[in-house]
Amino acid sequence: MAINVSDVAVRDAEGGQRKLGDWNGQVLLIVNVASRCGFTRQYTGLQSLQETYGPQGFTVLGFPCNDFGAQEPGTLPEIQQFCSTSFGANFPLFDKVTMAEQPYTTLTQAEPAGAVAWNFEKFLIGKDGAVLGRYKSAVEPDSAELKGAIEAALAG
Repeated sequence: MAINVSDVAVRDAEGGQRKLGDWNGQVLLIVNVASRCGFTRQYTGLQSLQETYGPQGFTVLGFPCNDFGAQEPGTLPEIQQFCSTSFGANFPLFDKVTMAEQPYTTLTQAEPAGAVAWNFEKFLIGKDGAVLGRYKSAVEPDSAELKGAIEAALAG
């Protein structure tokens, strides 16, 4: 069964509610991010994806999470400042989440279903809100595998 996230409500950076369906028509990459993780350097690649594919209808959505190794202890303003000054990241960052809340309670039901294992796990969402793929933390944003999937989703 295909999982669709269009009706999933999340808290934006200002604490307001947004539905992921607000981005229908765009390809999304949803990522749980952390500022003190061995994968934190992936912010550079995520920003590069945003710059490369953004004009074609692609958006990275970052969800700070402190669930794994307590590697995201900061407040949201601290996290935003860190991402901006350290990596030039300007894609949307949402309010901090735990894996026990949205969007992850829905995303982890998509095949291959199961819990998120660590920071910087990535979920590719199609223009219609359907979950198209899941990429573990070690899959770099600039990998041929991920870029190919993004390009295919944009073309679809």
